[in-house]
Amino acid sequence: MSPLKVRLIEQIKQTGPIALSDYMAQCLMHPEFGYYTSRNPFGTQGDFITAPEMTQMFGELIGLSLAQYWQEIGAPNAFILAELGPGTGTLIADILRATKSVPGFLEAARIRLIEGSPTLRARQKQHLQTYDILWKDNLYDLEPLPLFLVANEFFDALPIRQFCRHAEGWSETMIGIVKNKLVFGHGPTTQYTALKPQWDKTKEGDIVETCPSGAAIARDIGHGITQNGGLALIIDYGGTYGRNDTFQALRNHAYTDPLENPGQADLTAHVDFAGLAAASQPAVAYVMEQGKWLNRLGISARARALAPLLAETALENHWAATKRLTDHSEMGSLFKVLALTAPKAPLAPGFA
Repeated sequence: MSPLKVRLIEQIKQTGPIALSDYMAQCLMHPEFGYYTSRNPFGTQGDFITAPEMTQMFGELIGLSLAQYWQEIGAPNAFILAELGPGTGTLIADILRATKSVPGFLEAARIRLIEGSPTLRARQKQHLQTYDILWKDNLYDLEPLPLFLVANEFFDALPIRQFCRHAEGWSETMIGIVKNKLVFGHGPTTQYTALKPQWDKTKEGDIVETCPSGAAIARDIGHGITQNGGLALIIDYGGTYGRNDTFQALRNHAYTDPLENPGQADLTAHVDFAGLAAASQPAVAYVMEQGKWLNRLGISARARALAPLLAETALENHWAATKRLTDHSEMGSLFKVLALTAPKAPLAPGFA
């Protein structure tokens, strides 16, 4: 039994069942036993592989799209280049390498990485030691400058609240104990004001998920871009609905019971892009499937340009990664891109 599981069982015995959101928060970010605070989960040796680890093209195209937009809004001589949850630092490293060829871009950039895990922050510092970077705890610490922000697979790991629709109201998903084992259950049926807009869109037995911390972060990003200009690119898996049970756990590149090994498996849920877009107002939001967006940015041409430099297994992996990122049957349609811009500003590259 994992150390965190022992603690959670003891906590529930003393104070009663806990909400799913509390369970996720402790599993992912407990100071001593949290999934992200105690390990490096990325890559083939971890539990999952994200797009930047699959191919350099992903970060290159994002970097060049940010640089293009920087030019389109007048190339401000100082701006914030930020990433939420930078992981191993691979994505921001590819962005910085790709934009070296854009005159003035890196000279104007104030690079800020927002990372809550000491373990991952240490790895990022080692990976990015040649760059002038400041690490921040949250968005509030960013200077009031044009904001160019990237968040890749960040929002899916934020704690969610989950509710089941009943004839007379909603009951929240809770974590309790049966025979010294963690189990799912439901709290009392209540009328939740925040879920009132969902009532006419659902029927009895439907599941609705909300992410209060995600909405708050989207609100802060939208406010910053509205006030100071810039572009945010939020890339994650999900849709524009916020309904159905999407809570899941991943360990050793396979799905697992989310209650079996707290703190030792990645816990995620689908991102509600419509909810993030609404929370970010008055910033202007656009949502597009990742595959379509990457194709519009020119991933096919970039893939063909890189192919002659590769051989055998590396070449096979190159084409497999391109397909995985763009194909409708893989990440191409499940993953979405949410672009946030200031009102009356140009459309983001790939969205025009």
